[in-house]
Amino acid sequence: MSMIETAGVCKTFHGSNGRGPLEVLKNVSLTVEPKEVVCIIGPSGAGKSTYLRTLNRLETIDEGRIYIEDNLLFDCHRGVNSVKMHNDERNKILLEVGMVFQRFNLFPHKTALENVMLAPLNVRKFPFEEAREKSVQILERVGLADKIDTFPSQLSGGQQQRVAIARALAMEPRIMLFDEPTSALDPELVGEVLAVMKKLASAGMTMLVVSHEMGFAREVASRVVFMFEGSILEIGTPEKMFSSPENDRTRQFLQSVL
Repeated sequence: MSMIETAGVCKTFHGSNGRGPLEVLKNVSLTVEPKEVVCIIGPSGAGKSTYLRTLNRLETIDEGRIYIEDNLLFDCHRGVNSVKMHNDERNKILLEVGMVFQRFNLFPHKTALENVMLAPLNVRKFPFEEAREKSVQILERVGLADKIDTFPSQLSGGQQQRVAIARALAMEPRIMLFDEPTSALDPELVGEVLAVMKKLASAGMTMLVVSHEMGFAREVASRVVFMFEGSILEIGTPEKMFSSPENDRTRQFLQSVL
């Protein structure tokens, strides 16, 4: 069983102010297997974040198919989804997909623990004590046992992002999407977030990661995907991609960032 599969996914943004349509995803097909860590790399504007957002319905697609754990959720043609599925059933499947964004988006008036507990209480409908116990355990897991009663404004950027990771994990997802989770952090704080992600990977979490952290991709990824101008140009193991990429554009990009 594949955890994620997309086939021929296309997405166009229709500009305002006289700007023409912008094709941001062009026939993107990718499969992610259980326990794989797949890193998507590429220049800004390549469509990496948009692709990630299509997987949990934060963005709609115009064409193509999206499967989560072998469940066909979207089969779109000209923006119309032909899959007849009750919204509750689709949402239940999508709850298996957690996401961590560039920005932490924590509730400033709630403590770290309260931020993590919100979704288990309100979405998963866990009893209060169970939600609290699980949330405390997850905050311990991301190295924030001593910060459970701390408000976001009293936390560093790296600590806030670790709370955001804990919040996603509290929903007990089977798949984690990371959209450039370290890009908003000061350089000295990047390592603590990557360390948490490495622990998740070593524990067998299926992960799809958009990142500019080439060291992380080289060390942790099962496969690396290079995107450029809305298309996947190359997929390979970290060893292959970083030592002898086949595509000229991949080679140029890696030479510019390494």
